[in-house]
Amino acid sequence: MNVSQPFEGVRVIEVASWTFVPGAGAIMADLGADVIKVEPPTGDPQRALLNAINADPSVPNPFLQVPNRGKRSITLDLASEAGIATLRQLTKSADVFLTSYLPKVRAKLGIDVEDMQADNTRLIYVRGTGWGTAGPKADDGGFDAAAAWSAAGLQNKLTSPGAAAPAAQPAAFFDLQGSSAIAGAVAMALFRRERTGVGGVVDVSLLNTGMWTMSPDLAASAAGVGELPRTDRLDAPNPIVNSYRTSDDRWLNLVCLQSDRFWAELCELIGRPALADDERFRDATSRFVNRAACIAELDDAFGARTLAEWRDVLVGFSGVWSAAATFDEVCASTQVADNGYLPTVTGTDGRPFRLVAPPYQFDGAPSVPAGPAPELGQHTEEVLLEGGWSWEEISALRDGGALG
Repeated sequence: MNVSQPFEGVRVIEVASWTFVPGAGAIMADLGADVIKVEPPTGDPQRALLNAINADPSVPNPFLQVPNRGKRSITLDLASEAGIATLRQLTKSADVFLTSYLPKVRAKLGIDVEDMQADNTRLIYVRGTGWGTAGPKADDGGFDAAAAWSAAGLQNKLTSPGAAAPAAQPAAFFDLQGSSAIAGAVAMALFRRERTGVGGVVDVSLLNTGMWTMSPDLAASAAGVGELPRTDRLDAPNPIVNSYRTSDDRWLNLVCLQSDRFWAELCELIGRPALADDERFRDATSRFVNRAACIAELDDAFGARTLAEWRDVLVGFSGVWSAAATFDEVCASTQVADNGYLPTVTGTDGRPFRLVAPPYQFDGAPSVPAGPAPELGQHTEEVLLEGGWSWEEISALRDGGALG
C-alpha cells in the first residue's frame, strides 16, 4: 500500500453532479480511491455548462476537470429498473456512496440510505445537501451562491453599505470548501468503521459549510453582541494588520498581529526609522489611539515604491506579509511549484494542463491527480466487466437502454 495515498483500496460510487459533492470524489481519487462516477446518459450537467472560461474548446474546462479528475465514468439510466439494479449491484462492493440527489429523488429511485445499506452494511452513505436534512428547506436544491454565500452571511458582510450591487461570489467558492469537508468526514467515518465494522451516514451541507467559515461573526451575533464591525482600512485598529497601495497600484497586506514585536523592524525596513520613536506610535496602544495618523504615514511610505521594489525590501522581514497576487502570479510562484500545489495532468486528448492539488499531503508526498476528468461513459464496460458482468449481459443492458 502507498502510505502517501490514504484512500488507496477504497471504492467510491458517486451519484452526484456539479461541484460540491463531486469535488469530494476528486479529492479521494487524488489520494488513491477508485472513484466510479455514475452519470445519466446525458452526462453530469456541468459537462454542458458554458461560461467565459470554457467557451474555447481548446482550453480544458476547469468546471469539469477540477471536481472530476482521476475518476472513472459509467453511464446508467436510473429511470430504468435495470439501471437501478446495476447501480445497487455495484454498490454492494463499495466502501462509500456519494450523492447530491434530493431526498424525494433518492426515495423514488430506491437509492436512499436504507436501500443501499440493506445491500451493504459496511457502506458509508454520504449526503451532500444545500440546506441540511431537517427544516423547511430540507427538500430544496441549493447551489453554494445561495445556500452558503448568501444564506450564511458572507455576501452581506462583503457588500458595502449603499453599494450599487451586492458582492459576487467567486466560482465554486463554498462548493470546494464543502468538498474538502466531505472528504475529511469520509475519512473519519472509515476510521470508525475500522473499529466497529459497520458503515454509517455522513451529512455535509453548504449552509453549515458557509456558517462554519463565518463562525466568529455568527458566534458574536448569537451572543447578542451584534455584527462585528466591517473592515475599514483607514480605521484599522492595528495599522500593521492592514493593506497598503504601492506606487504601481498594487496592494500588499501586512499581518503583524503582535505589533510591538515587529513595529521597529518594519519602520527600519521601509526607511522611516523615526516612526518607531514617535510618541504617537511608540506602542500598540498609542498606534491604536493615533491609528489614522499612523496609517497615513504608512500609506505615504508604501506608496513611494513599486510592488517589485517592496518584494526586495521585505524579503527578510520577520513579520508576516504578502502581496495581493494575481492568478497568473500564483501559477508562476516558486513557492507553489516547490510544494507541488499545481501539478500537471495529461488530458484525454494528450495535451498537458495544470490543476490545483487538494490541501492534503501525507508523508511529504504531493497529492497528484490520477488523471483528467473522464469522457462521458468512458469506463462503462471496464467497470461492469470488473464487477462480474459478461459481455452478453452488458450488451443486453445497452440494448435495453439501461446504459444510455
